[in-house]
Amino acid sequence: VNILLLGLPVLLLITYLASQSWRRAVVIALVLVVLEGALRKWVLPQASQLLYFLKDFVLLGAYLSYFLSSKTRPRRVVQGSILLVLLSLNLAWMVPQAFNPSLGSPIIGILGLKNYFFYVPLMWMLPNLILTEEELYRFLRNYLLLLIPVALLAIAQFFAPPDSPLNVYAWGEEGPGVAVNGGGSSVRVTGTFSYIAGYSVYLGTCLALVLPMISLRQLPIWQWSTLVQSLFIVVTSFMTGARGLIFTGILLLAGFVSISGVSNFNHTIRALRKLFVPTTLSAVLVLWRFRDAFDAFALRVTDNNDISGRIGSSFLEPFTFFSLKGLDGYGVGATFQATALIRSLLKLPAGESIPVGYEAEMGRITLEIGLLGFFLWYVLRFWLLWMLWQTYCQLKRPFLKQLALSIFLLQSINISSQIVFNHSANLYYWFLNGFIFLLPQLEFMAYAQQNHQYLNEHESIRLSNPPY
Repeated sequence: VNILLLGLPVLLLITYLASQSWRRAVVIALVLVVLEGALRKWVLPQASQLLYFLKDFVLLGAYLSYFLSSKTRPRRVVQGSILLVLLSLNLAWMVPQAFNPSLGSPIIGILGLKNYFFYVPLMWMLPNLILTEEELYRFLRNYLLLLIPVALLAIAQFFAPPDSPLNVYAWGEEGPGVAVNGGGSSVRVTGTFSYIAGYSVYLGTCLALVLPMISLRQLPIWQWSTLVQSLFIVVTSFMTGARGLIFTGILLLAGFVSISGVSNFNHTIRALRKLFVPTTLSAVLVLWRFRDAFDAFALRVTDNNDISGRIGSSFLEPFTFFSLKGLDGYGVGATFQATALIRSLLKLPAGESIPVGYEAEMGRITLEIGLLGFFLWYVLRFWLLWMLWQTYCQLKRPFLKQLALSIFLLQSINISSQIVFNHSANLYYWFLNGFIFLLPQLEFMAYAQQNHQYLNEHESIRLSNPPY
């Protein structure tokens, strides 16, 4: 509690500073997603709980500036009427669930609402954050540079012993030891992230952003940078031991190549030629220099034959858990992993005990907001997928079109994965959904600029060659 009292004024000051420039604040929040775990594990482990909310207070400042300041009023254009209706229906159902008596305290419910809705505004801020296709390219190029030092750290963790200072989780020394791969000879790496799940989400997101960059014409230094990033994604994915991440990568790559090939065969062939080098180098590195990572991952897969069962249970749990509460639930935040810690820190009363174990997101959402809430939430999720697909179909410019496809595939593959209960995935999910509004705007601006240049050139030629 003392840490909370001391840290809260600092976080409020951060909110004020962030409100001075909402654009800078959004970028800082996206960087903090990557670096937050390093701050929690090595810089200020005693303030780990407060640092968990650091990026949220930065974004809070950005929201206040963007939506309330008179300076940004001309930029605030909220698009997507059906999307707004679906969000409103979800909010109307979940707000009462924040005061569900089963929670024991509405504080848990209010924090639970944050897990569902706090990052939603990023969707409408993104089109005003990035104004041209060139800006989008530079933003992605620079953001992906973060992957290189993070991956180098992950490689160092893999070869360090489990008791190395490099291999700790955000809960510190009082928590259980770090996870190891099959045989116990190497750790499952986390990079700068607090836990394995966060790094897995980051690698999957980076893969979705790297794929459209590979076939893009860039300066040699940036082309090689993209290839190095591709190599690090493959190599450290095996080092995480995360089977879902590897399967996501395979499905994402296969879907990207297949669908791109149907819409633009020649462009896809050129992209495959560029993919040949990083793919070959990745295979050589994994099987030669990092064979231990591949062997550890293979042992983990063969020793755990629960993949099909876990996938099946994630889709069946909502119907199983429905019988516990019916249309109602235990309240938003009831299954959040930090709820027990929050109750302990704030001396809150214990909520109603949930009589079943839970892990998959679909089951946890059913437990929190009931079957009706589950239905409303996933109607919203599928509608966002449909909007992404429509965006892909409408776009003509190759880079923007491929980016829309890659994001659509990532969101589709992860439809049953942790979004609400993984704060890194949560922020990335809503940020990437903002490309629904961003990409068509960038294409319109690009064509408008081309038309303007054409008219200027035509007028210049006419004036230099008068008809008399």
